[in-house]
Amino acid sequence: MDQGLSIENRMRASLNDLTRAERQVATHILSHFPMSALGSITTLARAADVSSPTIVRLVQKLGFKGWSDYQAALRVEVEDLLVTPLGPPGVPGEGRSHPLQGFAAQVVANIGATLNLIPAADFNGSAALMADMSRRVVVMGGRLTHALADYMATLLRVIRPDVTWIADHLTDWQQALLDLTPGDVVVIFDIRRYESNAVQFAEFAAAQGAEVVLITDRWLSPAASHSRHVLPCHIEMPAAWDSTAVLLMVVEALLAQIQSHMPDQVRDRLNRLEDCFARTRVFRAPKMAQGR
Repeated sequence: MDQGLSIENRMRASLNDLTRAERQVATHILSHFPMSALGSITTLARAADVSSPTIVRLVQKLGFKGWSDYQAALRVEVEDLLVTPLGPPGVPGEGRSHPLQGFAAQVVANIGATLNLIPAADFNGSAALMADMSRRVVVMGGRLTHALADYMATLLRVIRPDVTWIADHLTDWQQALLDLTPGDVVVIFDIRRYESNAVQFAEFAAAQGAEVVLITDRWLSPAASHSRHVLPCHIEMPAAWDSTAVLLMVVEALLAQIQSHMPDQVRDRLNRLEDCFARTRVFRAPKMAQGR
């Protein structure tokens, strides 16, 4: 592991290599970073519902001798953050020629930060799972992300069969569990404030042998401890709510990656779909220019 990474990023990068219990405590630490790891190991073990030896094994995998060594390094990082001078946050659009520029600049910054958060192995692994035609795919969003889940499922259905969107994220997921078989893929969107339905669906789906792909924020939904692949995104904005712009970028990048796994199948499926559209006259044909 790259020892030049911050402790937070080292922990994120290690998630796929951890045991179930180690990932559980790592997810808890990242969800409350850094305060959750500045207290006693007993307090952290109780909060994360794991044993103290599990926490010791986790920090040793991160390259530390033990808990005290890990805490000493973490305190140094926190102190460095506290003394680093920060510029004033400013006002969106202030000093700019167009009112959209301030907001757009933050979106671009979030995209850049997200590129450093999502491990390539998780991104590629997620796309490979969804490109596997032997697996069914179920997609669920939450209160603020259901539209993204709908969008993703709609385009996935264009390029592959056996895709289900859970329209009612409060009740439909329980019924979806009935048809899940080992190896199926469950894609879950869950950003703060994290929703119990998303966490329970991830837990029950994983218990049935499904592969869970979680699209979340950088604090990590508790569903991460039940997920095969975790795609954390920067979503903070100077507004009363978080932005889903980066989530949309990740969704469209995933769709493009999935399509790259099976270009011939996608081309054939698109041709057949366009033929259905033409025969049923779903879309209006463009008007031809009239000659004089």
